[in-house]
Amino acid sequence: MNKIYRITIRPIGTVRNSIRKPRRDGWEKISSRIILDPKLQEGLDGIEAYSHIFVLFWIDRLNPSMKGIKKVHPKSRMDLPLVGVFATRTQYRPNPIGLTLVRMLGRKKNIIWVKGLDALDGTPVIDLKPISPRTEFPSRARVPAWYHRIWESRRDASKKK
Repeated sequence: MNKIYRITIRPIGTVRNSIRKPRRDGWEKISSRIILDPKLQEGLDGIEAYSHIFVLFWIDRLNPSMKGIKKVHPKSRMDLPLVGVFATRTQYRPNPIGLTLVRMLGRKKNIIWVKGLDALDGTPVIDLKPISPRTEFPSRARVPAWYHRIWESRRDASKKK
């Protein structure tokens, strides 16, 4: 049996954007500000040299009825297989930690501007990490077949617009 740990996570900042309600798609177009605790401002020095960073955040507004869910249809699409939550990027996880790779747009003091963060306005940010392309982007990544179906349907939908 696993040892039980008590873990305390203190937010380092807050997301600010115009998104107040959950949405399924379109996050890549959303610009957000991440306002860090001013005491941590020095920790941002040099981050603006990166094109992209990972943002870790606490998904604080989940539907309580979804807590403890173990399997989902990706993107709630019934045409995709029922798979374990750890095989998806779903927000419904035992620990609701979000992780998103975002584009860095700029920084001023304790505020950074990013694009593509899939977090609601007011979401607590728990960490920031710059990309390391040599170690984090394998040249031969493998994904399940249903993953390609998600992106094909998005491509088809954008062609119709």
